[in-house]
Amino acid sequence: MRIRPASTVTSALVGASLGALAVLSSLGLTTPAALAAEDTAVRASHDPVVIGHRGLPSEAPENTLASIDRASKKGVRWVENDVQRTKDGALIVMHDTTLERTTDAKQRYPRRAPWKVSDFTLAEIEKLDAGSWFDRRFTGERVPTLDRYLRRVDHNRQKLLLEMKAPELYPGIERQIVDGLRRAGWLDQRHVQGGLVVQSFNATSLKTLHHLRPDLKEGFLGCPQGHGAPLLRGLRRPDQPQLREGHPHLGPRRPRAQGTARQAAGDLRVDGGRRRSGGRPGAARRGRHHQQLRARHRRRPGRGLGRPVLPERQRPGHRRADGHRLVRQRPAVPA
Repeated sequence: MRIRPASTVTSALVGASLGALAVLSSLGLTTPAALAAEDTAVRASHDPVVIGHRGLPSEAPENTLASIDRASKKGVRWVENDVQRTKDGALIVMHDTTLERTTDAKQRYPRRAPWKVSDFTLAEIEKLDAGSWFDRRFTGERVPTLDRYLRRVDHNRQKLLLEMKAPELYPGIERQIVDGLRRAGWLDQRHVQGGLVVQSFNATSLKTLHHLRPDLKEGFLGCPQGHGAPLLRGLRRPDQPQLREGHPHLGPRRPRAQGTARQAAGDLRVDGGRRRSGGRPGAARRGRHHQQLRARHRRRPGRGLGRPVLPERQRPGHRRADGHRLVRQRPAVPA
Protein backbone atom coordinates (compact mmCIF):
# COMPACT_ATOMS: atom_id res chain seq x y z
CA MET A 1 0.00 0.00 0.00
CA ARG A 2 1.35 3.36 -1.07
CA ILE A 3 0.71 6.37 1.15
CA ARG A 4 0.57 9.72 -0.58
CA PRO A 5 1.21 13.01 1.19
CA ALA A 6 -1.86 15.01 2.19
CA SER A 7 -0.76 17.93 0.08
CA THR A 8 -0.76 15.77 -3.01
CA VAL A 9 -4.29 14.48 -2.37
CA THR A 10 -5.58 17.97 -1.63
CA SER A 11 -4.06 19.34 -4.82
CA ALA A 12 -5.67 16.60 -6.85
CA LEU A 13 -9.08 17.24 -5.31
CA VAL A 14 -8.80 20.98 -5.84
CA GLY A 15 -7.75 20.43 -9.42
CA ALA A 16 -10.70 18.12 -10.00
CA SER A 17 -13.07 20.61 -8.44
CA LEU A 18 -11.77 23.44 -10.58
CA GLY A 19 -12.09 21.25 -13.64
CA ALA A 20 -15.67 20.38 -12.77
CA LEU A 21 -16.53 24.06 -12.24
CA ALA A 22 -14.96 24.88 -15.60
CA VAL A 23 -17.08 22.20 -17.27
CA LEU A 24 -20.26 23.53 -15.58
CA SER A 25 -19.46 27.04 -16.67
CA SER A 26 -18.77 25.95 -20.23
CA LEU A 27 -22.10 24.15 -20.33
CA GLY A 28 -23.95 27.27 -19.11
CA LEU A 29 -24.90 25.66 -15.79
CA THR A 30 -24.94 27.58 -12.50
CA THR A 31 -22.02 26.87 -10.22
CA PRO A 32 -22.32 26.72 -6.40
CA ALA A 33 -20.37 29.97 -6.13
CA ALA A 34 -22.79 31.67 -8.51
CA LEU A 35 -25.73 30.31 -6.52
CA ALA A 36 -24.25 31.67 -3.30
CA ALA A 37 -23.64 35.07 -4.88
CA GLU A 38 -27.18 35.17 -6.23
CA ASP A 39 -28.62 34.22 -2.83
CA THR A 40 -26.59 36.98 -1.18
CA ALA A 41 -27.84 39.53 -3.71
CA VAL A 42 -31.46 38.48 -3.15
CA ARG A 43 -31.11 38.75 0.62
CA ALA A 44 -29.37 42.10 0.31
CA SER A 45 -32.19 43.49 -1.82
CA HIS A 46 -34.66 42.81 1.03
CA ASP A 47 -32.53 44.28 3.80
CA PRO A 48 -33.97 47.48 5.33
CA VAL A 49 -32.27 50.79 4.60
CA VAL A 50 -31.26 52.61 7.78
CA ILE A 51 -31.25 56.42 7.44
CA GLY A 52 -29.92 58.72 10.13
CA HIS A 53 -32.59 61.42 10.51
CA ARG A 54 -30.64 64.68 10.88
CA GLY A 55 -27.60 62.53 11.52
CA LEU A 56 -27.63 60.82 14.90
CA PRO A 57 -29.62 63.30 17.03
CA SER A 58 -29.74 60.99 20.05
CA GLU A 59 -25.97 61.34 20.55
CA ALA A 60 -25.11 64.70 18.95
CA PRO A 61 -26.89 67.97 18.06
CA GLU A 62 -29.03 67.49 14.99
CA ASN A 63 -27.97 68.59 11.50
CA THR A 64 -24.39 69.22 12.53
CA LEU A 65 -21.13 67.72 11.31
CA ALA A 66 -20.71 66.03 14.69
CA SER A 67 -24.08 64.33 14.21
CA ILE A 68 -23.20 62.76 10.87
CA ASP A 69 -19.78 61.77 12.21
CA ARG A 70 -21.47 59.88 15.04
CA ALA A 71 -23.78 58.23 12.53
CA SER A 72 -20.78 57.16 10.48
CA LYS A 73 -19.14 55.57 13.52
CA LYS A 74 -22.34 53.61 14.16
CA GLY A 75 -22.25 52.27 10.61
CA VAL A 76 -25.17 54.38 9.31
CA ARG A 77 -24.60 54.80 5.58
CA TRP A 78 -27.53 57.14 4.81
CA VAL A 79 -28.11 60.49 6.53
CA GLU A 80 -30.90 63.04 6.13
CA ASN A 81 -30.68 66.82 6.39
CA ASP A 82 -32.71 70.00 5.79
CA VAL A 83 -31.54 72.86 3.58
CA GLN A 84 -32.58 76.52 3.93
CA ARG A 85 -31.30 79.90 2.76
CA THR A 86 -29.92 82.85 4.71
CA LYS A 87 -30.65 86.53 4.17
CA ASP A 88 -27.63 86.96 1.88
CA GLY A 89 -28.38 83.84 -0.21
CA ALA A 90 -26.16 81.19 1.42
CA LEU A 91 -27.44 77.62 1.82
CA ILE A 92 -27.21 76.17 5.33
CA VAL A 93 -28.34 72.96 7.02
CA MET A 94 -31.09 73.73 9.53
CA HIS A 95 -34.38 71.99 10.32
CA ASP A 96 -36.50 74.75 11.88
CA THR A 97 -37.27 77.93 9.98
CA THR A 98 -36.24 79.78 13.16
CA LEU A 99 -32.95 79.63 15.06
CA GLU A 100 -33.87 79.76 18.75
CA ARG A 101 -34.40 76.02 19.38
CA THR A 102 -31.05 74.64 18.21
CA THR A 103 -28.76 77.67 18.61
CA ASP A 104 -28.11 80.49 21.08
CA ALA A 105 -29.61 83.10 18.74
CA LYS A 106 -32.07 84.22 21.42
CA GLN A 107 -29.24 85.06 23.82
CA ARG A 108 -26.89 86.53 21.23
CA TYR A 109 -29.53 88.55 19.38
CA PRO A 110 -32.30 89.15 21.99
CA ARG A 111 -34.01 91.95 20.04
CA ARG A 112 -34.39 90.11 16.72
CA ALA A 113 -37.32 87.85 17.44
CA PRO A 114 -38.67 85.58 16.00
CA TRP A 115 -35.14 84.75 14.79
CA LYS A 116 -36.08 83.51 11.32
CA VAL A 117 -33.33 81.96 9.24
CA SER A 118 -34.11 84.30 6.36
CA ASP A 119 -33.52 87.36 8.60
CA PHE A 120 -29.87 86.55 9.35
CA THR A 121 -26.78 86.63 7.16
CA LEU A 122 -24.34 83.76 6.94
CA ALA A 123 -21.74 85.70 8.94
CA GLU A 124 -24.24 86.18 11.76
CA ILE A 125 -25.30 82.53 11.75
CA GLU A 126 -21.70 81.32 11.79
CA LYS A 127 -21.24 83.08 15.15
CA LEU A 128 -24.01 81.03 16.76
CA ASP A 129 -23.40 78.05 19.04
CA ALA A 130 -25.33 75.07 17.67
CA GLY A 131 -24.14 72.47 20.18
CA SER A 132 -24.33 73.67 23.80
CA TRP A 133 -28.15 73.36 23.88
CA PHE A 134 -27.67 69.61 23.44
CA ASP A 135 -24.67 69.04 25.72
CA ARG A 136 -21.74 71.06 27.01
CA ARG A 137 -19.39 68.67 25.22
CA PHE A 138 -20.56 70.14 21.90
CA THR A 139 -20.07 73.77 22.83
CA GLY A 140 -18.78 75.66 19.82
CA GLU A 141 -20.40 73.41 17.21
CA ARG A 142 -21.48 75.58 14.27
CA VAL A 143 -24.36 75.55 11.82
CA PRO A 144 -22.86 73.93 8.70
CA THR A 145 -23.20 75.29 5.21
CA LEU A 146 -24.45 72.93 2.54
CA ASP A 147 -21.02 72.85 0.91
CA ARG A 148 -19.23 71.81 4.13
CA TYR A 149 -21.94 69.26 4.86
CA LEU A 150 -21.66 67.62 1.43
CA ARG A 151 -17.88 67.35 1.69
CA ARG A 152 -18.11 65.75 5.13
CA VAL A 153 -20.70 63.22 3.93
CA ASP A 154 -18.38 62.37 1.04
CA HIS A 155 -15.45 62.05 3.45
CA ASN A 156 -17.46 59.60 5.58
CA ARG A 157 -18.49 57.65 2.45
CA GLN A 158 -22.14 58.17 3.30
CA LYS A 159 -25.21 58.80 1.18
CA LEU A 160 -27.60 61.72 1.46
CA LEU A 161 -31.35 62.22 1.70
CA LEU A 162 -31.61 65.99 1.17
CA GLU A 163 -34.82 67.80 2.07
CA MET A 164 -35.68 71.21 0.67
CA LYS A 165 -37.13 72.75 3.81
CA ALA A 166 -40.01 75.19 3.25
CA PRO A 167 -38.94 76.09 -0.31
CA GLU A 168 -41.95 78.38 -0.64
CA LEU A 169 -40.07 80.80 1.66
CA TYR A 170 -37.01 80.85 -0.61
CA PRO A 171 -37.91 81.40 -4.28
CA GLY A 172 -35.34 79.93 -6.63
CA ILE A 173 -33.70 77.69 -4.04
CA GLU A 174 -34.04 74.67 -6.34
CA ARG A 175 -31.50 76.07 -8.81
CA GLN A 176 -29.21 77.08 -5.96
CA ILE A 177 -29.26 73.55 -4.58
CA VAL A 178 -28.45 72.10 -8.00
CA ASP A 179 -25.54 74.54 -8.35
CA GLY A 180 -24.30 73.65 -4.86
CA LEU A 181 -24.45 69.94 -5.64
CA ARG A 182 -22.53 70.52 -8.86
CA ARG A 183 -19.77 72.52 -7.14
CA ALA A 184 -19.33 69.81 -4.51
CA GLY A 185 -19.14 67.07 -7.16
CA TRP A 186 -22.45 65.45 -6.24
CA LEU A 187 -23.98 65.39 -9.72
CA ASP A 188 -21.71 62.69 -11.11
CA GLN A 189 -22.99 59.25 -12.00
CA ARG A 190 -21.94 57.64 -8.71
CA HIS A 191 -23.89 60.06 -6.53
CA VAL A 192 -26.94 60.49 -8.76
CA GLN A 193 -27.56 56.79 -9.33
CA GLY A 194 -27.11 55.48 -5.82
CA GLY A 195 -26.13 58.13 -3.30
CA LEU A 196 -28.54 61.06 -3.46
CA VAL A 197 -32.30 61.59 -3.06
CA VAL A 198 -33.94 65.03 -2.86
CA GLN A 199 -37.28 65.29 -1.09
CA SER A 200 -39.78 67.96 -0.05
CA PHE A 201 -43.32 68.55 1.17
CA ASN A 202 -43.77 71.07 -1.66
CA ALA A 203 -44.87 69.47 -4.93
CA THR A 204 -44.29 72.64 -6.95
CA SER A 205 -40.68 72.79 -5.80
CA LEU A 206 -40.14 69.14 -6.70
CA LYS A 207 -41.50 69.72 -10.18
CA THR A 208 -39.13 72.67 -10.63
CA LEU A 209 -36.21 70.53 -9.52
CA HIS A 210 -37.29 67.77 -11.90
CA HIS A 211 -37.23 70.18 -14.84
CA LEU A 212 -33.73 71.30 -13.85
CA ARG A 213 -32.31 67.81 -13.32
CA PRO A 214 -34.58 64.98 -14.51
CA ASP A 215 -31.95 62.40 -13.56
CA LEU A 216 -32.19 63.15 -9.83
CA LYS A 217 -34.33 60.94 -7.64
CA GLU A 218 -37.11 62.92 -5.96
CA GLY A 219 -39.26 62.06 -2.96
CA PHE A 220 -42.62 63.66 -2.19
CA LEU A 221 -43.48 63.91 1.50
CA GLY A 222 -47.23 63.83 2.06
CA CYS A 223 -50.38 62.33 0.58
CA PRO A 224 -50.36 61.98 -3.23
CA GLN A 225 -54.14 62.50 -3.25
CA GLY A 226 -53.78 65.91 -1.64
CA HIS A 227 -53.06 69.30 -3.16
CA GLY A 228 -49.83 68.10 -4.74
CA ALA A 229 -51.29 65.23 -6.76
CA PRO A 230 -51.93 67.20 -10.00
CA LEU A 231 -48.46 68.73 -9.83
CA LEU A 232 -46.76 65.35 -9.46
CA ARG A 233 -48.12 63.99 -12.74
CA GLY A 234 -45.36 63.36 -15.23
CA LEU A 235 -42.58 63.12 -12.65
CA ARG A 236 -42.39 59.31 -12.82
CA ARG A 237 -39.86 57.98 -15.26
CA PRO A 238 -40.62 54.83 -17.30
CA ASP A 239 -38.08 52.79 -15.31
CA GLN A 240 -39.70 53.65 -11.97
CA PRO A 241 -42.58 51.66 -10.46
CA GLN A 242 -45.99 53.24 -10.13
CA LEU A 243 -46.54 54.87 -6.75
CA ARG A 244 -49.67 53.54 -5.07
CA GLU A 245 -51.02 54.99 -1.88
CA GLY A 246 -51.79 52.66 1.01
CA HIS A 247 -50.13 49.89 2.97
CA PRO A 248 -48.22 47.36 0.81
CA HIS A 249 -49.88 44.43 2.58
CA LEU A 250 -53.30 45.92 3.26
CA GLY A 251 -53.90 47.20 -0.26
CA PRO A 252 -54.86 50.68 -1.45
CA ARG A 253 -56.54 53.09 0.93
CA ARG A 254 -60.28 53.42 0.70
CA PRO A 255 -61.56 56.69 -0.78
CA ARG A 256 -62.41 59.35 1.76
CA ALA A 257 -66.03 60.34 2.35
CA GLN A 258 -66.86 63.44 0.36
CA GLY A 259 -69.53 66.02 1.02
CA THR A 260 -71.62 66.74 4.07
CA ALA A 261 -73.60 64.39 6.25
CA ARG A 262 -76.77 65.52 4.54
CA GLN A 263 -75.37 64.50 1.17
CA ALA A 264 -74.26 61.15 2.58
CA ALA A 265 -77.82 60.57 3.83
CA GLY A 266 -79.32 61.07 0.38
CA ASP A 267 -80.06 64.79 0.73
CA LEU A 268 -82.70 64.04 3.34
CA ARG A 269 -84.61 66.99 4.82
CA VAL A 270 -87.69 67.48 6.96
CA ASP A 271 -89.70 70.60 6.05
CA GLY A 272 -93.05 71.24 7.73
CA GLY A 273 -93.49 67.60 8.64
CA ARG A 274 -93.10 66.43 5.04
CA ARG A 275 -90.28 64.16 4.06
CA ARG A 276 -88.08 64.84 1.05
CA SER A 277 -85.60 62.32 -0.12
CA GLY A 278 -82.88 62.31 -2.72
CA GLY A 279 -83.91 58.86 -3.86
CA ARG A 280 -81.19 56.85 -2.15
CA PRO A 281 -82.34 53.38 -0.91
CA GLY A 282 -83.47 53.52 2.71
CA ALA A 283 -83.99 57.27 2.71
CA ALA A 284 -87.71 56.94 3.50
CA ARG A 285 -86.97 54.72 6.48
CA ARG A 286 -84.36 57.16 7.74
CA GLY A 287 -86.87 59.99 7.30
CA ARG A 288 -89.45 58.29 9.51
CA HIS A 289 -86.82 57.63 12.13
CA HIS A 290 -85.77 61.27 12.03
CA GLN A 291 -89.36 62.41 12.58
CA GLN A 292 -89.69 60.06 15.56
CA LEU A 293 -86.56 61.52 17.11
CA ARG A 294 -87.90 65.05 16.65
CA ALA A 295 -91.19 64.04 18.29
CA ARG A 296 -89.46 62.43 21.26
CA HIS A 297 -87.22 65.46 21.83
CA ARG A 298 -89.79 68.23 21.35
CA ARG A 299 -89.98 71.12 23.80
CA ARG A 300 -92.12 70.84 26.90
CA PRO A 301 -93.14 73.93 28.93
CA GLY A 302 -91.47 74.09 32.34
CA ARG A 303 -89.33 71.02 31.71
CA GLY A 304 -86.45 72.58 29.79
CA LEU A 305 -85.56 72.44 26.14
CA GLY A 306 -85.03 69.29 24.21
CA ARG A 307 -85.70 66.86 27.06
CA PRO A 308 -87.03 63.45 25.97
CA VAL A 309 -90.71 62.71 26.52
CA LEU A 310 -91.01 59.46 28.44
CA PRO A 311 -94.12 57.29 28.37
CA GLU A 312 -96.28 57.43 31.49
CA ARG A 313 -95.16 53.99 32.67
CA GLN A 314 -91.48 55.06 32.61
CA ARG A 315 -91.82 58.35 34.52
CA PRO A 316 -90.36 58.53 38.03
CA GLY A 317 -93.01 58.01 40.70
CA HIS A 318 -95.11 55.66 38.59
CA ARG A 319 -95.96 52.36 40.28
CA ARG A 320 -95.36 49.31 38.18
CA ALA A 321 -97.70 46.32 37.96
CA ASP A 322 -95.53 44.30 40.36
CA GLY A 323 -95.94 46.93 43.11
CA HIS A 324 -92.46 48.45 42.87
CA ARG A 325 -92.17 52.20 42.57
CA LEU A 326 -89.83 53.85 40.07
CA VAL A 327 -87.40 56.22 41.81
CA ARG A 328 -85.40 58.93 40.04
CA GLN A 329 -81.70 58.11 40.19
CA ARG A 330 -79.59 61.00 41.42
CA PRO A 331 -75.84 61.26 40.81
CA ALA A 332 -73.67 60.36 43.75
CA VAL A 333 -72.16 63.30 45.61
CA PRO A 334 -68.38 62.91 45.92
CA ALA A 335 -67.08 62.74 49.48
